[in-house]
Amino acid sequence: MSLDSSSPGNEPNEPLVVVDPHRLEAFSDSVMAVIITIMAFNLKTPVTANLHGLASRVPSILVYILSFVFVGIYWNNHHHLLRATRRISGAVMWTNLHLLFWLSLIPFATAWVGSAHANALPASAYGVVALGAALAYFALQRSILRANSDHAAILRAVGKDVKGIVSPLIYAGGLALAFVSPYIAYGCYAIVAIMWFVPDRRLTKVA
Repeated sequence: MSLDSSSPGNEPNEPLVVVDPHRLEAFSDSVMAVIITIMAFNLKTPVTANLHGLASRVPSILVYILSFVFVGIYWNNHHHLLRATRRISGAVMWTNLHLLFWLSLIPFATAWVGSAHANALPASAYGVVALGAALAYFALQRSILRANSDHAAILRAVGKDVKGIVSPLIYAGGLALAFVSPYIAYGCYAIVAIMWFVPDRRLTKVA
């Protein structure tokens, strides 16, 4: 690993880490795989082997599906983002860890909602985690832009991130509305998942 503090687009005291971004991607992939595994382990089977027992687990199954899609969307877009990245800096590495921190809280929020889905606090807590992850991903994009300020293609691809701006607003609205009705909050979270379900085509063209 070598360092180059004179590369364009970086602060004087923030050296570029000249390393294959795929190493950062591989580490992140491993963490996300563990997150999904923990969620799967937390998914409990019905207490009784009949429709009543299955019905009691429907909320847990639904929030598991939402969370699985949630992590899958981040994994997919994170993959394309790093594949389009030419260089990474110390700030990129730290903002990537910041994103993984929020994603690592998803199993906790998922289990809480699954066990108390009709209550406002778990629904709002899920929104806090979703909002934190959305802001962390936005910060990661900004750090990558600063580290690759001379790479015109990625600047054009990430420059106008409308979904990245709208998503935190919807999450914030959802976690606030959770105290009106948790189901309104879940609807807001699902809307964001639908928005991001298709990978960002701007990045797939650059990667």
